This record gives sequence, structure tokens and C-alpha cells, in this order.
Amino acid sequence: MKRADEGMGFLLRYENVAWYEDGAVRILDRRIYPVKTEYVICTKHEEVAKAIGDMVTQSGGPYTAAAMGMALAAHEARNLAGDELVSYMEKAAYTLSHARPTTVAKMVRITDGALDLAKKLAGEGRNGEEITEPLREYAFNYINNNYLKYEKVGKYLADLIPQNGTIMTQCFAETIIGTLIRECHRRNNDIKMICAETRPYFQGARLTASVAYDMGVDVAVITDNMPGFILKEKHVDVFTSAADVITMDGYVVNKVGTFQIALAAAYHGIPYFATGTPNPDHSTIDTVNIEYRDPELVMEAMGTKVTKEGVKAYYPAFDITPPKLCNGIVTDKGVYSPYDLEKYFQKTVE
Repeated sequence: MKRADEGMGFLLRYENVAWYEDGAVRILDRRIYPVKTEYVICTKHEEVAKAIGDMVTQSGGPYTAAAMGMALAAHEARNLAGDELVSYMEKAAYTLSHARPTTVAKMVRITDGALDLAKKLAGEGRNGEEITEPLREYAFNYINNNYLKYEKVGKYLADLIPQNGTIMTQCFAETIIGTLIRECHRRNNDIKMICAETRPYFQGARLTASVAYDMGVDVAVITDNMPGFILKEKHVDVFTSAADVITMDGYVVNKVGTFQIALAAAYHGIPYFATGTPNPDHSTIDTVNIEYRDPELVMEAMGTKVTKEGVKAYYPAFDITPPKLCNGIVTDKGVYSPYDLEKYFQKTVE
């Protein structure tokens, strides 16, 4: 099978997202890249879940890590078979899919796909050792097919960017960044990118900007309090972000800060396009649980304390952008109004 990560920046190569091999899952530590290039090595699926929860990998990385974690779980259960094997894999699927509360619904679909395969193979009499490689192949196919899906998204998003246009991004949209840049190169569209830094993990500064730079894009980083001014000052044409959840009633749940950039973009008349897939498991925004993370992280910057002892902080990991601030949801089937997302499920992929 042709690998869909061809031509992508270092960060987006499969082996640098999450990779199962020889009884371990290797995950690039995105909390410190590119200052340091280090990997977290997990020899238990619980360690994979902890790495996901601890933000070792973010954006689309946790989903691949969970899929690879299921292969690792099979390796752990290599001497089990039948009902014992199925029971072990069920527990692993739950642990991996519930590593972060906001993304459980999407994660369950991935781990359940691996679990269904495990049950089928166990039903054929195979033990854990014999199902490990098929589950690794499942994980590989997941990430490869995901890249192929987002290749379509990248093309639809590229249609919305003027020639030599300037894009502002939020956080790290991962695969869509790589596929968008690759598509713009194919069209000889010499885009520029401006990345909000995205504290407290600085995903925009460290991850998005790194991929853009690796792929030959003129890219600049701004602090999180600069977007309102920079949108106009630098003549930004499009604001875009990925989404952790897109509800069926058109709300975009994404890294905290997305809402305020969308507000500023609307004020300046700049379109905001979110990329992703509407989630039928979230019929309304009321079904989404916004995750609050360790407030200590807000009171430091890359490990350096910046507040006085006794000062408190809040750290909601996500915020909510209402449909009226979103000009369109860019999917693998085309661009949809956030007010009419049912149409996405009525159309087949072209």
C-alpha cells in the first residue's frame, strides 16, 4: 500500500506520530519537540493511555496512538485465547478510549474497530500473539486512510485560499496542515502562514510552524494575544482550525482560543473555516464535556514558573465556537454550512 505521508514534514511521518513495533509503542513527545526530539516508549497499553492523557501527543496523534495501543494490548495478552483474550482486549479498549474525556466518542469508534477485529480473530481460535500483527495492520490502515481522507479535505480547503494568500491557524491541525500545504504546492500557490503560539503547550509555535517550515512555507509565529491585530495588519485571507468535536447543531469545539480568533476574524470580515467531520454522537453542544486540565500548566511556560506562589489559574483545554462565526465546515465530501450538517451524511465520498 502506498503511504499517504509521502512528502510530509518530519512530525507527520507515521513513525513519528505513534508506532507499534517489537512489543512497544513509540510516541514522539510533542510537548518538547522541536527543542528536543525524544520518544515516549510504552510497553503497556495503560502507558499509552497515560501518554495520551498527559498530552505527549495531541491533535490526531492520540487516535493513532490508541489504535497502536490495541496492538500492544494483544502482545501483552499473547498467551491468552478465547474469552480471556476478548475480556483483556475489551478492558484495553475502554482504557485507551477514555484517556481524555472530550474525545471519548471519537476514540471509541477507533478502539471498537480494533476490538471487533480482535473478537473475530479470537473466535477463529487465535491467541494474543497471533492477533498482534493484524491489529498493527489495522492501526497502520487507520492512519493511512485518515491521511487519504484529509487529502480530500486539503484540496477543498485549498479551493478557499486565494493565490499567494495568507492563512492564520490555531493549535495544530496535524494532517490537514500537511495535506493543505502539499496541495497548495501542487497548485503553485505560494501561501504564507501565521500561527498563534497556542499556550500552554505551544502547539502552534512548535508543531504547526515546524511542519510548515519543513515543507517550505513562509511561516511566522505570534503570541496568543496578537490575532485580533495581526488579522488586519498582515492582511490575513482565511482563518482555519481543526476541531476536536463538530456537533450536529454546528458548534466547533477546538483548542481554547479558537473562539476569540473566530470573533476577531468575523469583525474584520475574514472567513473562518473549520476542518473535520460532524459527529453524530454529539447531536447538540450540550452533549460535549469540556475538559479542564491542570491549572499549574497555565502558570508556567515550557517548564519555567511565571506566577507568584498563591496565584490561581484556570485551564479549559477547549472552547466553543458557535455556528454563526463559522463560514463553513470543510470535510472530505466538500464544504458544508454549519447549519446544515445532516447533508454530510446524505452524500457519498467523491
